[in-house]
Amino acid sequence: MDWNDLAKQVIGLGAPMLGSALGGPLGGAAGQILSEVLGAGTPTPSAVQTVLPSADPDKIAEAEARWAEVIRAEAETQRVAISETQATIRAEIASSDVIQRWWRPAYAWELTLECAALWVVLVHEFWTGDIQTINALIGATALLATYWAFRFGVLGVYVSGRTREKVCAATGQDSPGVLDRLVKAVVKKK
Repeated sequence: MDWNDLAKQVIGLGAPMLGSALGGPLGGAAGQILSEVLGAGTPTPSAVQTVLPSADPDKIAEAEARWAEVIRAEAETQRVAISETQATIRAEIASSDVIQRWWRPAYAWELTLECAALWVVLVHEFWTGDIQTINALIGATALLATYWAFRFGVLGVYVSGRTREKVCAATGQDSPGVLDRLVKAVVKKK
């Protein structure tokens, strides 16, 4: 038995947010709260299953309220983190420091030149037929793929962030990301 098995029953008892959480990735945390409020001997799905049929509706409502408070606290934490990140971005935009304003474009150019250099080496080695170097590059494929996945990931974050900066500069407001919209939706339900 797991927490997902209790989800429908808890929703039916009038705790839809808690029941939905039991059926998802936060089931263990939601189950812990439900277990504490209902006074189950241990925080396990089977212990909660035993006490759930005789649970007082006020206790179910209390568990739902405690779960809602946990969600609100997490949303507030994310809101503050996003706000701090946005303040940092705005400070970067206003900065007149050359290094602060140009490190990301320099990173993008350097990565582009690095890829071009590898391409030149590969073409040269195929042209001259240097099998030893080609075999060494093939042997390093996993390392190179991991290295460039990280580098291009950083570049992708830069491009996304720069786009948000430009939208912010043009509109005077920050364009909300996915996480920001989620936090606002959860906080709005208070």
